[in-house]
Amino acid sequence: MLNVERLKNFFLELASIASPSRCEGAVAAYLEEKFSSLGARCHFDNSSSKTGSEVGNLIVDLWPEKGPPLLFLAAHMDTVQPADNPKVIFENGVFRSDGRTVLGADDKSALAIFLELAHHLVEEKLFWPVQFVCTTCEEIGLLGAKHLDYSLLRAPFGYALDSEDPHDLINRAPEAIRFSIRVLGRAAHAGLNPEKGINAIRVAAEALVKIDLGRLDSETTANVGLIKGGQATNIVPEEVLLEGEIRSHSHEKLEACWEKITKSFEKVAHQWQKPGDTRPRVSCTRHEDYPLMAVPEGHPVVQNAFKAGEALGHLLRLTKTGGGSDANIFNARGFPCVILGTGMRKVHSTEEYLPLEDFVRACELTFELLRQAAG
Repeated sequence: MLNVERLKNFFLELASIASPSRCEGAVAAYLEEKFSSLGARCHFDNSSSKTGSEVGNLIVDLWPEKGPPLLFLAAHMDTVQPADNPKVIFENGVFRSDGRTVLGADDKSALAIFLELAHHLVEEKLFWPVQFVCTTCEEIGLLGAKHLDYSLLRAPFGYALDSEDPHDLINRAPEAIRFSIRVLGRAAHAGLNPEKGINAIRVAAEALVKIDLGRLDSETTANVGLIKGGQATNIVPEEVLLEGEIRSHSHEKLEACWEKITKSFEKVAHQWQKPGDTRPRVSCTRHEDYPLMAVPEGHPVVQNAFKAGEALGHLLRLTKTGGGSDANIFNARGFPCVILGTGMRKVHSTEEYLPLEDFVRACELTFELLRQAAG
């Protein structure tokens, strides 16, 4: 039997360690000490030189002498802010913070599950080799996973424990890009000679109202989330910068959306004319945030999870998500991975909480994943 009290204590200890992105050193040291005490082999890669974190990604091999790992289990060590001096409260079967910080169940609930699973395997002498992958900087662009040393991964497939409902099995996640659009107009005195200026904010506004934002269809969303421009109320604004994102489960739809956005700005700029045939200038740039994730239902990583759920009477729902995670990167690097929930709720807010019942259910399912893989 899994030790629920020990699982609780692991989470309480982990959640009490502040680990905002790039400050994962203390949590990594805690994990290394716990895993090493079981005889597991711990290795930090050199990703910190690229991510800016205090530490590299932690890859843990349990029972490597027994053969290649049956699977890998992945979670991230960082949390969003606010995270300073966290205080965890456990009442009425639910973990919460004291309201000043996030709880950190995203994703320390998964890390606690990994520790309990490792301890249980050692105690029961279940020689099932498994890899635990603990990444850094997930919350600021999946940086740890993007710079992970993939030569260290030897498992045929894996599971990222980084979602809410433990009944969901997520096999699809969107591709995403981030973009910036810079509009350059011409400065002028807003009171003395405004007609000599080109108002970059107005140019951007005219282009912006011609494009669709929000949920475009069942597969695609687009958003402009930041607008920066202007110097003073008495100066016609010369420059404005817009930043946004597009996500889609269809690469073709994402590209079509990006083209529509850029064409809108270019068209407005082209049609805008001032004396001397002066027009505003537009520059559009994009950054590939994370790739598309689509794991077929018939893949062993999915079927193994279904079998584990059935064995526990814990039926899983195959579903998709609108967000990206380390699993997007694992799949793109050739390591099939799907996403499971740990029970955490209202993540990325100070109202985040974790019901023990769901937390335990997720831990039991994780153990069963390994049992099924071991045959």
